[in-house]
Amino acid sequence: MKSFVLLSSALNCHKLHSLSCIMRSHRAYSIVRPGALQPLRTVPKEIVRPPYVESTFLSKIADNIFHRMTKPDIKSKDDIARMKRSCQIAREVLNVVARSIQPGITTDELDRIAHEECIANGAYPSPLLYKGFPKSICTSVNNVACHGIPDNRCLQDGDIINVDVTVFYKGFHGDTSETFLVGNVDEAGRHLVAVARHCRDEAIRACGPGRPFNIIGEIVSLIAEGGDCVVIPNFCGHGIGTYFHGPPEIIHDRNDIKGNMLEGMTFTIEPVICDGSPEIDILDDGWTAVTTDDSRTAQFEHTILITKDGVEVLTQ
Repeated sequence: MKSFVLLSSALNCHKLHSLSCIMRSHRAYSIVRPGALQPLRTVPKEIVRPPYVESTFLSKIADNIFHRMTKPDIKSKDDIARMKRSCQIAREVLNVVARSIQPGITTDELDRIAHEECIANGAYPSPLLYKGFPKSICTSVNNVACHGIPDNRCLQDGDIINVDVTVFYKGFHGDTSETFLVGNVDEAGRHLVAVARHCRDEAIRACGPGRPFNIIGEIVSLIAEGGDCVVIPNFCGHGIGTYFHGPPEIIHDRNDIKGNMLEGMTFTIEPVICDGSPEIDILDDGWTAVTTDDSRTAQFEHTILITKDGVEVLTQ
């Protein structure tokens, strides 16, 4: 299976590489910097909140949960059923937001749409107040690699935007994201988005019981390089369940970290791919990650379940 997946990926990489005529000799997109934020949105009292929302003390516990958990947990049948529902809601919220993406809309308006859709489904928007994050989704546009905070900037024709949605429903989180084209995106931007999607999808295809976690980084790196792109190594996938982030840590570039996938594990695969330097800076807000050379990035994410026979995408 390993040889088949790598060969299949390599062939597809060659096709993507042949599409890469663009060498980024000029920029056809806007460089994004943080704008003004609107007031914090409220959540009805009847919506169950994750523990980190309730107090600063519990928030610190949630922040450190990855370090306190020694190994990935194995989900029971009931856990899986509940996770499937939270993941379905996350998918539905993302679909609703996607229908509103167009030039002229602000990322804060997209946040409002996502927030209201979460509430309509009886779910809590997981990013809201996680480690102090002030919004219900992340919106990362153009040179923003990850964790962009929705603000008053209007989307412009030619932008690419990643929308990252996580919801907490009946005790479980579901997490997904996609990068969308805004209006008329240049060939280089479309190519980058296609490579990023391919990286995620082929990495998922390689998953299954007994497979090593580090095959994910190998495949993502192979496809990114074949498409004239690079992996930003700073951002990892993660285990997910009753906790927002936990083990296993999913490394998206080449690595020799030990460990194999087991039936019942749930985790995210979410490589961030760029068409320039993989170096990033974290801005003063403590969240927004931007490329140091202002190159564009794209990211796609699914929450997956390792099954007896392979893998199931829960946020499809």
